[in-house]
Amino acid sequence: MATEAKLSAGAPVSMSELMVTAAAHELKDGEVACVGIGLPMIACMLAKHTHAPDLTPILEIGVANMHAVDTPVGLADPRIYYRATCLSGFLDMLGMSLHRGIVDVGFLGGLEADRWGNSNTSLVKTPDGRIRWMNGSAGANDVASHCKRLMVCLRHGKRKLPERVTHLTSPGFPGGKSREEAGMRGGGPHRVITDMCIIGFGPDHEPVLLSVHPGLTAQQVVDNTGFTLRVPEVVPTTVGPTNHELRLLREEIDPQRMFLKDREE
Repeated sequence: MATEAKLSAGAPVSMSELMVTAAAHELKDGEVACVGIGLPMIACMLAKHTHAPDLTPILEIGVANMHAVDTPVGLADPRIYYRATCLSGFLDMLGMSLHRGIVDVGFLGGLEADRWGNSNTSLVKTPDGRIRWMNGSAGANDVASHCKRLMVCLRHGKRKLPERVTHLTSPGFPGGKSREEAGMRGGGPHRVITDMCIIGFGPDHEPVLLSVHPGLTAQQVVDNTGFTLRVPEVVPTTVGPTNHELRLLREEIDPQRMFLKDREE
């Protein structure tokens, strides 16, 4: 698998940088985005530094519109509170923002995402059959259920993109049925962004390959996906980062590559 592509300007760009830039491009100026720590946070910070200065990021812990100057390692990292316009708590953020329906974008990381956009952040099965528990859902269920559109960001692979998630932490389109039928008010999955491609969902909620990252082919994506993808006759190439976006990622947003490491780094 290719892990490095070339921009038109000649500067090398990693697949992690492609992934996070593609995610940032999905965020619009003036929106309210509930983001998780990791690549979603990096994407949000990149969008605020470039095309979406009035994007309002919120964290489930109760922090809103922060301007972190160092890359935070978790929700409890006080560096994430810098210049925030709100410091409250889980109940306030989830109840007064998500449950009221004012969040435009929910942006989650994940251990797995399946063909219906359901995601798992709770547990995985090891190759020898054991269960490995992770941190759990926190507010991920609320985010997936109530935001107007949902994006999931994760590494690509058959185990990461199975036919059905090992554990359903955050709902997508339950079994292909409508979310209204399941009692959820949010719009549901909009994009699954990986280090190989961007996946969307058609009117029937089936997964559709929207673009492939530079240096990769649609067949490579299909071969590394655990469910059937609808592949258009012509699949565009994902738009890569500009030199300005690369500089921001490497020098200001994540200079220590805490979250932007590629797999073999």
